[in-house]
Amino acid sequence: MGRAGLLLIVTLVLVLQPAAQRTAAQQPGAATLDYEMFKTKVQPILVAPRKGNARCSACHSVVGGGNSYLEPLPPGATTYTEEQTRRNFERVARLVTPGEPLKSVLLRNPLAEEAGGSEWHGGGKHWHSQNDPEWQTLAAWVRGGRS
Repeated sequence: MGRAGLLLIVTLVLVLQPAAQRTAAQQPGAATLDYEMFKTKVQPILVAPRKGNARCSACHSVVGGGNSYLEPLPPGATTYTEEQTRRNFERVARLVTPGEPLKSVLLRNPLAEEAGGSEWHGGGKHWHSQNDPEWQTLAAWVRGGRS
């Protein structure tokens, strides 16, 4: 790899720095998003089967067509590669306001309106209460939880 290629990679890393890290750097004491918790607890929720609804990844991956923020799973795969997980983390981080679950699209859109969710989400409401264990896991991550 030439010097120009290396410079391009460094530039892309700086430009594509996760939104969560940029936000935390701008606000001392703000919650930061933990990659390991995303990888081990959050991302599995996004690919989990949904009774009566599609998996998040079915609609929100490049092949799903709707607001694509997740990588498509390789054919026959049930988990993401490390590289795909890193890209998913960076994209999903843009859907949250660190430290503020109820200001985070990731948590509000699939949450029932009567539970504090938004009216928007064409894929249905996955959680009917903020007490749902999956919703609580996502909220803990947004609040700065660690795995």
